[in-house]
Amino acid sequence: MPMLGAILTPHPPVLLPEVGRGRECEINATGQAMRAAAAEVARWKPDVLIVASPHTVLYGNYFHIAPGAGAAGDMSAFGAPQVRIEVEYDGPLRDEIVRRAREKGLEAGTLGQRNPALDHGALIPLVFLRKAGVDCPIIRMGLSGFSSLEHYRLGQCVAEAAEALGRRAVFVASGDLSHKLKSNGPYGFAPEGPVFDRRVTETMASGDFLRFLTMDADLCQRAAECGLRAFQMMSGALDGLAVEPRLLSHEGTFGVGYAVALFPVTGRDEGRRYAAAFQQVRQAQLEERRANEDPWVQLARLSLETYVRTGDPLGQLPAGLPQELTSQAAGAFVSLHKDGRLRGCIGTIAPTQRNVAWEIIQNAISAGIRDPRFPAVRARELDELEYSVDVLGEPETVDSPDQLDPRQYGVIVSCGQRRGLLLPDLEGVDTVAQQLDIARQKGGIGAEDPYQIQRFQVVRHR
Repeated sequence: MPMLGAILTPHPPVLLPEVGRGRECEINATGQAMRAAAAEVARWKPDVLIVASPHTVLYGNYFHIAPGAGAAGDMSAFGAPQVRIEVEYDGPLRDEIVRRAREKGLEAGTLGQRNPALDHGALIPLVFLRKAGVDCPIIRMGLSGFSSLEHYRLGQCVAEAAEALGRRAVFVASGDLSHKLKSNGPYGFAPEGPVFDRRVTETMASGDFLRFLTMDADLCQRAAECGLRAFQMMSGALDGLAVEPRLLSHEGTFGVGYAVALFPVTGRDEGRRYAAAFQQVRQAQLEERRANEDPWVQLARLSLETYVRTGDPLGQLPAGLPQELTSQAAGAFVSLHKDGRLRGCIGTIAPTQRNVAWEIIQNAISAGIRDPRFPAVRARELDELEYSVDVLGEPETVDSPDQLDPRQYGVIVSCGQRRGLLLPDLEGVDTVAQQLDIARQKGGIGAEDPYQIQRFQVVRHR
């Protein structure tokens, strides 16, 4: 069997005694589980480790696989330069993975390396594996902004390449869980944090990897998770294989979830091929969402889909639009999301068209085609996009930040001709200070520049 199994590990630097200096005892269960998992992998005697880390190079539209003959890394950034690892890369296997990925239409390769050093997401599990006697070549892979299915499919390429070259491989999925488990933790508390950890650890214990692929994107974002895409890639590497799932530990002592799990392969199981099942679930979710879209969102979708598929904008308004769309003028923002991640957002502070309908039509095209942060939306993506439309109320000047509320009000920060706007109720923007800082930076306004503040409300359509 080319895939011997997988190990799912966290990567807290404090876990290493040289960094923790005693604090590692506070997560002793994690340390014990890491040592037990590493010892098990050593008994498997792998030829190669496939290490997926959230902290190596990450691109929105590309899977980066570390190039070269090998790499080294240490824990200098965490005050322990004496903790150092050197690894050899399995070049032929890497080339085969890239070749198979490209055959499947996945954007993957060795381009775009920024720092050849091993990141701590790869280095920490490797420290435990080395101490257990595992000293084989590795492949180091980054995650991406691609969908859960595309991460799964890249994992499939890993297994196929290992089988083609006769490698006995172990997949190492490095990733912490939620970063928002405790109010006194470094990232604070969100109620979604414990929910995410519970669902993920239940999946680890059951081995039902379909649940990794179908995790709710909003839940994941609000939980500030770290490793889910590595787990999805690992699931693909174990596609069609029977595993014996073992959840060895789970802790949240410091407000961040750390889990250790093992998945030794015990044979083949055609019932554990999850790509088709995921596509069915995802299609049903998209159809349900689309059926429940209101006329504002339906108009945005129609506008962008028409433009992408024909090259021409809508020439006239569709019949039967609500009067609010045709009789009023207002600024509006259209936001696109794909797999829970922003895919484009463009809007207008004040009306530029004769009514809200035409404002939405123009801004939907701009969100999909002209947002400089993203490549233009392609026709094959259209069915996967989720839309929201924010119709802006009249801005009003405020005298003090005390009059702001990031959940209720958006802000406009102005200094001369420079202006920055931020919509209300955005994920990760929890305080007035955060809201003002982001809006100021968007407008190119320095921290010491004098600026005026306006607030506005929106009607959000999904």
